[in-house]
Amino acid sequence: MSFDVVMARMAQLQGLLTPAAVPAPAPVAATPTPAASTSSFATQLQSAGTTTPLTPTPAPTSAGQAILAAIRPEVGVAEQPPGSNDSPRIAQYRQATAGSGVGPWCAYFTSWAARQAGVPLGDNGQGFGRVDDVYAWAQKTGKAIPNGSGVTPQPGDLIVWDEHIGVVDHVDGDGTIHTIEGNSSDKVSERTYAPGERPAVGYVRLG
Repeated sequence: MSFDVVMARMAQLQGLLTPAAVPAPAPVAATPTPAASTSSFATQLQSAGTTTPLTPTPAPTSAGQAILAAIRPEVGVAEQPPGSNDSPRIAQYRQATAGSGVGPWCAYFTSWAARQAGVPLGDNGQGFGRVDDVYAWAQKTGKAIPNGSGVTPQPGDLIVWDEHIGVVDHVDGDGTIHTIEGNSSDKVSERTYAPGERPAVGYVRLG
């Protein structure tokens, strides 16, 4: 075997024994986390810390609701004796009106109800013994709502007739008005008036 053949054979064997160089893998660029994901997660954390209460805060009680709360338990309070315009409880109604005396007490009753609700009648909260005085004061202070003005009375509004006054309890969809009135059949009575029956002069809205 010639020298050249031997050298070629050795080169061939050396090539077989030496592993081929493996190219290094190209670096993979890190995929940036989208800013929106971080923001969304932060938003969720913030929302979790501000959970809406299960029980909503109740709305404030209006003057009308307070008046009704005062007078509904009074239904059935009666004069003693009947026709006397007096009783121990009616005497308490009169105390809500300055200078009051025994007599027709429907205005005393509404003056008492308004005072109980924290919205007393009169410039100085003195109350009124006469229906005309209640409505005149309401007109002067912008609290009067004339009948026929297109305004539907609300629960707790005072309802005024000629020489009589009561409180609107509620109004049906057809316009029927339900009231609570002092000095009605000698007691605090619940009444119902169909549309057009006994039209009122107007209403007084205290709040």
